[in-house]
Amino acid sequence: MVLLAAAVCTKAGKAIVSRQFVEMTRTRIEGLLAAFPKLMNTGKQHTFVETDSVRYVYQPLEKLYMVLITTKNSNILEDLETLRLFSRVIPEYCRVLEESEISEHCFDLIFAFDEIVALGYRENVNLAQIRTFTEMDSHEEKVFRAVRETQEREAKAEMRRKAKELQQARRDAERSGKKVPAFGGFGNVSSMSSGSLITDTIVEPEKPKITPAPVRSSGPSKALKLGAKGKEVDNFVDQLKSEGETIISSSGKRGSDVSKVLPPPVNVESVHLRVEEKILLSCGRDGGLQNMEVLGMVTLRVTDEKNGRIRLAINNNDNKGLQLQTHPNVDKKLFTAESVIGLKNPEKSFPLNNDVGVLKWRLQTTDESLIPLTINCWPSESGSSCDVNIEYELQEENLELNDVVISIPVPSGVGAPVIGDLDGEYKHDSRRNVLEWCLPVIDANNKTGSLEFSIAGQPNDFFPINVSFVSKRNYCDIQVTKVSHVDGDSSVRFSSETSFVVDKYVIE
Repeated sequence: MVLLAAAVCTKAGKAIVSRQFVEMTRTRIEGLLAAFPKLMNTGKQHTFVETDSVRYVYQPLEKLYMVLITTKNSNILEDLETLRLFSRVIPEYCRVLEESEISEHCFDLIFAFDEIVALGYRENVNLAQIRTFTEMDSHEEKVFRAVRETQEREAKAEMRRKAKELQQARRDAERSGKKVPAFGGFGNVSSMSSGSLITDTIVEPEKPKITPAPVRSSGPSKALKLGAKGKEVDNFVDQLKSEGETIISSSGKRGSDVSKVLPPPVNVESVHLRVEEKILLSCGRDGGLQNMEVLGMVTLRVTDEKNGRIRLAINNNDNKGLQLQTHPNVDKKLFTAESVIGLKNPEKSFPLNNDVGVLKWRLQTTDESLIPLTINCWPSESGSSCDVNIEYELQEENLELNDVVISIPVPSGVGAPVIGDLDGEYKHDSRRNVLEWCLPVIDANNKTGSLEFSIAGQPNDFFPINVSFVSKRNYCDIQVTKVSHVDGDSSVRFSSETSFVVDKYVIE
C-alpha cells in the first residue's frame, strides 16, 4: 500500500486540511482534490474512484469528505480500513464536522494523521494508541518539573534568608556607630565581589531612620509558616490551571447551584411574584419510576405601601392531582370558592419588602407517564469494550428545558470515549470520570435525541446517570393571572418570574 495523501475537503473539492506522505507540490494536491468531485458517480454506491494515475478512497462526513489518495496498485481492502480509522480520528478532535472547526484543529489532525501513516505506509496502531501518542504524557517529565520547582522554591527561600541577614547586619552596625560593612566592594575584588552584586540587587535601599518602638519578644511566628503553605497551594493551583483545569474559588457557588439560577427579570414592579418549582426524581435503569416529587410555591413581594392590600387571582389548569396548601393568614374559603388569594383580615396589608410564601403545592407519584424527561440507556458489551446508546424524550411538550446536562459516569484509566452519533455537544471530564452530554434547549421541536459512544468497561459502570436543567415554565400549570386592590377591585401592575429546576434527577 502506498498512500500519497490524506485530506478533508468540501464537496466542491476545496482542501481544508491535507497531509502529503510523499514528495508532492501544493499545486499537484490541489489539482487532485479539485478534480475529485467531478469524478464521482452519484448513481453508484462505491466509495472509491480511479483515474489513470491515482485512486480516490473517500467517506462522506456530513457536508465534507474524508479522502485518501493512493496509487492504483495499493490494496483496496487496506485502504478502506485505513479510511475508517481516519474518519474515527476526526470526531476525536472536532466536536462539529464543519469547515471552521476542522480549520481550528488542523494541527491536531495532522499530528494524528502522522501517527496513522508514515512514508506512505500504514502503521499498526488503533485509536487509543493514537490518542496516547498525541497527548505525549510523560511521568518522568512531571517528576522532573516537580523536582525543579522544589529546587527553585528552596533557592528563593535561601536567597530571602541571606538578604534578611545582610540587612540585619547593616542595621546593627548603624546602631552601634561602627562603620557599615561593605560586604564586598572595590577593595576586595575576590570572591566577595559576587556577594556585593547579589547584595546590591536584593537589599532594599535604607529608608529614613525611624526610632523603633519597643518590640516584645515572642515565639516563632506561625504567620510565616501559614504564608509559606499558602504559596505552595498557589503554586499547585497554578499548575492545575496550566493543565487546563477550571478552578472555582471556595467562596463561589458550585457549578450545579449556579446552573439552577435563572437571570432575574429586568423590569420588577412594586408587586413582584415568583412561581418556583423543583423536582426530585429517581428512576430504575430498566424502566419504572421509583419516586417523583414536585414541590412548588408562589412567593409575593410588595415594595409599595399603597399596594399592600391586594388579592391574587390564581389560574389552576393542573390535572395531575397535586395537593394545594395556602398560608395560615390566607382566607382558605375565598381560595377554595374563587381561586383568589387574600388575607383573612382584608383591612391588613401584606408585609413590605419581604418575600412571603402565599401558596405552595406538592405532587408525588409513581406514574411513568408524568416523567417530564425520560432517559433510556442501553450499554452492550462488544469484546473488551462497551457500546453505549443513550436517548432522551420530552414527554411534557409544553415545557422548554434549558442548559440540559446529562452526566454519565465512565470508567477511569481507559482513555476518553469514542463518540459516534451525537445530538448537541459533549464534554469528557477525565478527573471526575464523567461524560457530560450538553443540550442548550429541549422543547417540542427538539423532543428526542441520542448519543452513542464506545469505551472499555462493563454495563454497570455507566450508572447512576444524573440530569440537570432549568426552565422558565413550570411543570404544574399554576399561574397568577391578575392582581387587584381589595377596595374597588381595580387592577394592580405586577411582574412575575417562573422557574422549574432540578434538585435531584437520577437514573440508577
